Amino acid sequence: MTTETRLYCYPPLISGILKKRYKRFLADIELETGELITAHCANTGPMLGLCSVDSRVMVSKSNNPKRKLAYTWEMIEVGENNPVWVGINTALPNQIVKLALQKQLIPELAGQYTQIKSEVKFGHDGKSRIDFVLKGGDSDIYIEVKNTTLAENGVALFPDTETTRGQKHLQELINLCSTTKTVMLYFISRSDCELFGVGEKYDRTYADLFYQAMEKGVKILPCRFEITPKGVKYLGTINH
Repeated sequence: MTTETRLYCYPPLISGILKKRYKRFLADIELETGELITAHCANTGPMLGLCSVDSRVMVSKSNNPKRKLAYTWEMIEVGENNPVWVGINTALPNQIVKLALQKQLIPELAGQYTQIKSEVKFGHDGKSRIDFVLKGGDSDIYIEVKNTTLAENGVALFPDTETTRGQKHLQELINLCSTTKTVMLYFISRSDCELFGVGEKYDRTYADLFYQAMEKGVKILPCRFEITPKGVKYLGTINH
């Protein structure tokens, strides 16, 4: 992977071994130097399959003196025979999707917009927000992004737990899709999945809304990304 093909380049990362993840936001990690540090974990979900003790991880370090924790947990290596890196930092997907949109890299959307608006308020009360609105084409395109890290038997799954917030976002897209184009974009933070599916056993209500959204015309875009300590590359959409 060359620098030119990376959508996002990480700052220099530090290798370590995961010792414990706890209180949702915290992870104890042993660096190669033997130092034990506590890193911030931006992903507050259960992170199924991504918290195995003694797994190899990568962290970044901030020089901001105001931060309580200098280190951020960025990724973890999973899989025995063909290990891959899985992105942990949930602050990155929207940044990376915006870069992909700016470069018109997503064929299903390319050429349909000239402007990208982020965190747009909508709805009658103006209290709801959508991750992106694409403007300048025949119709505005409303996009919600969901970070996806769970994989079972080569299938990327979302959600990995009950998510009332996710349910709300799907319902909002369903409400919008009769008057404008709507997209649910799943940011698959790993390269080892060939298919995408909804995590029915983790949230039945979300699954029902997912199938309703497809029926009503919400476009489902499961976008797969390759994560490495050097950076993030867009691999394209996968079937669902």
